[in-house]
Amino acid sequence: MNAPDSTVTTANNPLLREWLAPYGLPPFDQARPEHFESAFEVAMAAHRVELDLIAANPEPATFANTLQALDQCGRLYKRIELLFSNLTVSDTSPALQAVQRTMAPRLAAHENVLYLHAPLFGRIDTLYQRRRQLGLDPQDLRLLERLHLDFVRAGAQLNGQARLRYGAVVQELAAQCTAFSQNVLADENSFLLELKGESDLVGLPEFLREATRAVAAQCGLGDNTHAVTLSPSLADPFLTFSARRDLRETVWRARSLRGAHAGATDNRPIATRIMALRQEQAALLGYANYADYELVDRMAGNTAAVMDLLSQAWEPAKARAQQDRTALSAMAASLGEPTPIAAWDWRYLAEKVRLQAFALDDAELKPYFTLDNMIAAMFDCAGRLFGLRFVEQQGLALYHPDVRAWEVQRADGSLIGLFLGDNFARSSKRSGAWMSIFRSQSGHDGGALPIVINNNNFAKASPTLLSFEDVKTLFHEFGHGLHGLLSQVRHERLAGTNVLCDYVELPSQLFENWALERTVLQRHARHFQTDESLPDALLDKLQAARRFNQAWATLQYTGPALIDMALHSLPNGTAVNIAAFEAQQCELMGVPSDIGLRHYLSHFQHLFSDASYAAGYYVYMWAEVLEADAFDAFRESGDAFDAATSQRLLRHVYSAGNSQEPAQAFRDFRGRDPQIEPMLRKRGLLG
Repeated sequence: MNAPDSTVTTANNPLLREWLAPYGLPPFDQARPEHFESAFEVAMAAHRVELDLIAANPEPATFANTLQALDQCGRLYKRIELLFSNLTVSDTSPALQAVQRTMAPRLAAHENVLYLHAPLFGRIDTLYQRRRQLGLDPQDLRLLERLHLDFVRAGAQLNGQARLRYGAVVQELAAQCTAFSQNVLADENSFLLELKGESDLVGLPEFLREATRAVAAQCGLGDNTHAVTLSPSLADPFLTFSARRDLRETVWRARSLRGAHAGATDNRPIATRIMALRQEQAALLGYANYADYELVDRMAGNTAAVMDLLSQAWEPAKARAQQDRTALSAMAASLGEPTPIAAWDWRYLAEKVRLQAFALDDAELKPYFTLDNMIAAMFDCAGRLFGLRFVEQQGLALYHPDVRAWEVQRADGSLIGLFLGDNFARSSKRSGAWMSIFRSQSGHDGGALPIVINNNNFAKASPTLLSFEDVKTLFHEFGHGLHGLLSQVRHERLAGTNVLCDYVELPSQLFENWALERTVLQRHARHFQTDESLPDALLDKLQAARRFNQAWATLQYTGPALIDMALHSLPNGTAVNIAAFEAQQCELMGVPSDIGLRHYLSHFQHLFSDASYAAGYYVYMWAEVLEADAFDAFRESGDAFDAATSQRLLRHVYSAGNSQEPAQAFRDFRGRDPQIEPMLRKRGLLG
């Protein structure tokens, strides 16, 4: 074990002093990479002492002295871990990455100290076996059941060599997953396509030229130059608008091959090793394969339910895509583009067909979707649904100048929490979009207020103009944010987004629906130059085209979800060649080569950066079944902001956390079990 930096002491380490910044924010302006290792050592030691005291309590185990005490302990460790994990994905550096590589197995070992603590689990298990006789209220019983399952799934019932081996597997997995993530970021940062002259810019609308100009300036390429990175906020519109087929191919291949280059950043052997370790983990716990292990704690419950859902979308989408392909091929021929079309042609040709079919041009829409106006729109929706107010706070010391902060208040001005928005792409930040927390809501110490953050990767410009897909992403992550902000439960383990993986996307995907509401767009979608409201004619076209190209989108998503399930359903002990397995699955499934996959295994961070979505990429479609049916409740009321429906939604979904079994929570909101037809209809996959 490496010793912490000897120059950092408890006395001079800001992470170990009381955090006195407003709202209890971390000391962002003082924290340095070298502070984390020593801070973790102190915090982990303090946490171990707390765990030992709970386990050694001479009094018989009770809810208060065991479960509640466990939920409340480790405060110092948790706040440092949340700060560290957020910085490593939002604003990393070589120094911080070095600390991350060092600490990943050590933090995993500390998690083992918790979950493999035999006396502590003994007290929990004693309570669990008597749970029906304890007279616990529903939320306390839920905490007991969840904590018991957490411990069991983390190896608490193992003994002897199996227990030791399980701990070693978990530690190595942490190190391998860290390497996988850092390799993807390295490959993304190593790519920069400089656009040299007007011939390289042909087809690019002004908003994209401005964004590529801003990127070139940030990269030090000088004035009046342009460049494209692999950030989706640049790569996707470039693939949509660039008339240079060769440059489209360059960008598409670079995105597809992240993590698949021989050398230091090759993720293929890392993913292979992760799979071997996961299979061993599942075997140690008595499961036939890793998918079975993960699905025991999901709504789906088993692979058959997952495959049934995905197959109901996969084959209809392939059939519908063939119709779209005919139209795209005809468009290619009319433009003098080669056929058969390729994967780097689809977005480009689809945009041409959309313009022809709906007279809807994304370049015409974008000037109405400024980032600031869309932030105001999502805040407005939260206000109309849940009575919230967002008041921006200036002058706070945050971790990057791009980050903004808002107080979240009830209508009476009382404080609910703090919301942070970090919306721009940069080289120190992983790609994609996500929600996280710096502090969880809970009932501890009289009530802990949440600090929630949304990360996006929009191309920074003046002003920043969003595509409608970007707007949906903004609303999606804010739905997660509201899930964390509106949580009203006593126990942190049950708070906010600490719900089953195939339920956690319900609040986020549901909130996307309000991005397309006419009254919202009429109020907030305003031209950045003229302040003109989005014309009704454009709004009509946007709504009419909402199912356009959905077959492509469905296949792009469902393909990786099916491969994920096939990979993690392999019997334990199956040797895996990641590249060969992926190619084999694509052939078996009939993945259209001109559509391809949204994620390839070598950069599939949902699966390999940690285990959160392993055997779980399907959860977005599972949750889409829930959200499409849930939004129909508003349609049936005749008002997208119906007060009674909003209150049911708040009570049973956004504020409930994991205090209730999710299927029952949905039934309490909707009055029945979910139906799949609204999702298939939304995707245009019903006949």
